[in-house]
Amino acid sequence: MSIQAVGRVFLGFEIKVETGLHIGGTNAGIEIGGVDNAVIRDPLTQKPYIPGSSLKGKIRSLVEKQQGLKPNANIGGTWIHSSKKNDEEYGEEHYKKCPVCRVFGVAGDLPFATPTRLLVRDTILSIKSAKLLESPDVHTDLRYTEVKTEVSIDRVTSAANPRPVERVPAGAVFGPGEMVYTIYSSDDGRCNAKQDVDHLGTLFEGMALLEHDYLGGMGSRGSGKVAFQNITLSLRKQDGYFAEPDMIGQFDSLDKLMTEKDAILNKIRTSLGL
Repeated sequence: MSIQAVGRVFLGFEIKVETGLHIGGTNAGIEIGGVDNAVIRDPLTQKPYIPGSSLKGKIRSLVEKQQGLKPNANIGGTWIHSSKKNDEEYGEEHYKKCPVCRVFGVAGDLPFATPTRLLVRDTILSIKSAKLLESPDVHTDLRYTEVKTEVSIDRVTSAANPRPVERVPAGAVFGPGEMVYTIYSSDDGRCNAKQDVDHLGTLFEGMALLEHDYLGGMGSRGSGKVAFQNITLSLRKQDGYFAEPDMIGQFDSLDKLMTEKDAILNKIRTSLGL
């Protein structure tokens, strides 16, 4: 089988934190009275960031639930919806009809697996937000972050058990971020470029679902509401790949992108001659 990348869609964005964001990191060397729920930080700059794995995994999980897909593959202790070798219900025929499996990927050792379409990069704290949080006029509990103390109450004794949690404060912006979506074709039909363009809509829907849910931890207790903003879409075609990319669209918000979703997909199909 010969697989060719017909084109790549580059999706740029910023993520605005609307309620404090907690994506857990390593609690190394916790002091007495210190924060035992630290956020993940860049070890060189100590700035918080959003791991690509957290963003991609959350979007995938939300799409799976929205479509009512059954978790059936255990990867590193996490159950996801995927395909399985030698499984009639979740084998090759299922993979062919499963946008989630193609967009977000399946285990590479499956004989019928084709390349994962979606790549999600880590998203760093924006320069503007970093400068604001470093300003002497802004008072944060820790460098770039706040500490929210949550208290659990013993239902029998009414004893309080306070627990400090580190969060990136509301109003902070992460970006620029980038996702790369590759459109493939193959000589045996296992990869279909038109179908890949259709499945790009699954990613857009997943991003919208994330805005309706939360990112990171403790979402049911108020944390992790986020919004995508300053979104750009560009396309690099296989023919003239290293020339200036085609601009597909620019959108202030994800709501505006979603209203143009069908037009965006049609524009990509036309540009690729599909």
